[in-house]
Amino acid sequence: MAKKLLIILFFLLTFTTKIFPQSAPNGINIPNISINIDNVKPGDKDLVLSLQILAVMTVLTLAPSILIMMTSFTRIVIVFHFLKQAMGTNNQPPPQLTTGLALFLTFFIMQPVFNQANEKGIQPYMKEEITQTQAVDNIIEPFKEFMLKQVREQDLALFVKLSGSEKPNSANDISIWALIPAYSISEIRIAFQIGFMLFIPFLVLDMIIASTLMSLGMFLLPPQLISLPIKILLFILVDGWYLIVDSLMKSITN
Repeated sequence: MAKKLLIILFFLLTFTTKIFPQSAPNGINIPNISINIDNVKPGDKDLVLSLQILAVMTVLTLAPSILIMMTSFTRIVIVFHFLKQAMGTNNQPPPQLTTGLALFLTFFIMQPVFNQANEKGIQPYMKEEITQTQAVDNIIEPFKEFMLKQVREQDLALFVKLSGSEKPNSANDISIWALIPAYSISEIRIAFQIGFMLFIPFLVLDMIIASTLMSLGMFLLPPQLISLPIKILLFILVDGWYLIVDSLMKSITN
């Protein structure tokens, strides 16, 4: 806690804000704000600390993209969307609920990776046992191992080829910038495969109900009106949420 307060104090001392009143045409004083870095020399510790804080703030703005691109969140949230489309309940469960569930499932799956990154990268750096470069490498390494288990070799080879770099001799030589997009399209591909499998039983049920209504001469009755409650009942009877979450967990962790 003391270290965090010290960082905030350095941030406030380093960036000085000067406010000069400026008269507006209507007589209202509008302040003119400028941010400067004064009295610093090359290699100044305060300047280095300020740049580090700026880098951390930049990383925090990219945190949502990191969460989506480097974890299993992509696969889970796409599968949930396909499930709602297949059942015909586009607004139920609400998008906020399915996104929140996908987020917590992602944290549950990625917990070992987060713990490893914290133990090998963040904590040693906070204790000043390793350098910043080593800390970044130690934090990225668990995510890299996780993505390499899930990525398809064909997708990875595509981005290695597009990057123009030489063929890596081992997994450690693969650039993280080639691995992340390869992992992302692999996750989208798997999610679409699972979504297709989800559509099949509901599509068959729609066809049976539509053909039954046509044989009975009920042409004006929409088949969706009858199939929707039957789909929901069938989904409840087979314990659909358990099966889907269990399948997703096994597809990611195995």
